[in-house]
Amino acid sequence: MAPVNTVEKQGSRFQKGRSGNPNGRPKGSRNSATLAAEAMLDGEAEALTRKAIEMALGGDTVALRLCLERIYPPRKDRPVTFALPPITSVRDAADISAAVAVAVSNGEITLSEAAEVAKLLDSYVKAHNAAELAEPVDVRKLSDEEIYRMLARNNGDKADQPTPKLLLLNPR
Repeated sequence: MAPVNTVEKQGSRFQKGRSGNPNGRPKGSRNSATLAAEAMLDGEAEALTRKAIEMALGGDTVALRLCLERIYPPRKDRPVTFALPPITSVRDAADISAAVAVAVSNGEITLSEAAEVAKLLDSYVKAHNAAELAEPVDVRKLSDEEIYRMLARNNGDKADQPTPKLLLLNPR
């Protein structure tokens, strides 16, 4: 026996994308059981917390777990404080990376915290480079050293290596 197609019968009753109860439950309304529990515990939170701590200290493992998980939850993140050179330019990135490495080796911060600081430093360098690329550069006002550095950065070379004078735009 084949199932009966009821789409035509229900088509007018339920419409796609429309709620059967458009008013629904008001936002922020609370369950009656929650309201009753709050009314019973009103003003007793401090005493109950103290009792749970006393039970945990007395050796009750369930109370101990409750205290550790609820009263003092694990910290997701902590502020990282250590000596850091000021960030004034992209060239400071090496000094800052060195300071982060020293902080890790001294045990002031963890490796994961150092990785987060490195990400922050990397995003600063990228933002600075993007801003630098957005500004037009008047090459005639640059010194040879600045041009060497720009060419080296674009070629992936070291800035110390001299660039042939033929490549310079303002040879001296």
